[in-house]
Amino acid sequence: MEKQLSLSFDNTAIAFEAKTDKDLKKANFLFSNIGKPWLVKLGATFTPIAFKLGLPIKGIIKNTIFSQFCGGETLEEAAHTALQLGNYHVGVALDYGVEAMEGEENYDHAVPEFVRAIKYAASRPDIPFIAIKITGFARFSLLEKIHAKTPLSTEEQQEFERVRKRVHAIAEAAALHNVGILVDAEESWIQQPVDDLTDEMMSLFNKKKVIIFNTFQMYRHDRLEFLKKSLDTAVKGDYLLGAKLVRGAYMEKENKRAAENNYPTPIQPSKEATDRDYDAGVAFCMNNLDKLGLFVGTHNENSCMQAAKLLHAKEVPHNTDRVSFSQLLGMSDNITFNLAHAGYNVSKYLPYGPVKDVMPYLIRRAQENTSIAGQMGRELGLIRKEMKRRGI
Repeated sequence: MEKQLSLSFDNTAIAFEAKTDKDLKKANFLFSNIGKPWLVKLGATFTPIAFKLGLPIKGIIKNTIFSQFCGGETLEEAAHTALQLGNYHVGVALDYGVEAMEGEENYDHAVPEFVRAIKYAASRPDIPFIAIKITGFARFSLLEKIHAKTPLSTEEQQEFERVRKRVHAIAEAAALHNVGILVDAEESWIQQPVDDLTDEMMSLFNKKKVIIFNTFQMYRHDRLEFLKKSLDTAVKGDYLLGAKLVRGAYMEKENKRAAENNYPTPIQPSKEATDRDYDAGVAFCMNNLDKLGLFVGTHNENSCMQAAKLLHAKEVPHNTDRVSFSQLLGMSDNITFNLAHAGYNVSKYLPYGPVKDVMPYLIRRAQENTSIAGQMGRELGLIRKEMKRRGI
């Protein structure tokens, strides 16, 4: 008979074991304020202006919202954060949080930077993954054209071939150094070329081990079907599928564009439908671990608990290299640290980059947090529970 799984996401002693009393007080202050939509709106408007005017706000941002959600300004600073997390058996997925700059020169320049990050990650046991966005190496409007199946000019075909070479160089370096690559999902109207490129890289480099992961946004009503189709494609092509499952990040944008352009929205009709497809996607992957690698990227406690229980019930070792969990740095430590404590592979998504350049990322995080019903209350409740337990 299998041993009962001992796992709770309410254990705050484990959840915050990496945080000092001072860290906890800071997090309490921060989440109390992020919970106020008016303040987030004010910050989103004021911060870019303040940077343009050269106001001395970098220090304030670095010591508050930046230190909560980012690993550092440089690769070396991020690695220091990774080392601290590694002490608690939590890995990291390095994510260069700077918004991509358009232009061939910028795209070319990005490649050696990612290869450097891959080599660096390979030298460390606590950095199993690196995240990339195809829009960091390709013009958005080019991807849009390919997605819409609009014929490309000769110049555009050559341009896309350069995109392919950039992504290939990164995938090849990752395979050589045994570092996982998480390819981010993008807007639905450019997603097809992203999927095609990622499938191609998986067919080349996922022969014996899952190196390349595609991202499936389950708030799209067609993605569960696409996940199953992707596994069929992988099996036929004799390679392993890498499946990173998330709920999704562009909901308002997607609905707005669909309404403006008069086409059916790709977004699920309800949160319940998203949750149902997400958990069905996880279960599907768990039933096919001989053919794929699964990356469970979510802050949803039910989904994480279900996935953990499934793995446990199948009597697959918790630390199998075929399953990883992940949450964003600075959020849902109750999930991350309790999973790590129970022996599961878990990592923090660790954005890094200069404070000024990662501001769009940080503003998005704050906006997302205020829009996720109950997320702030849950974070605050757990922080305050731990403060009470410690008597601070």
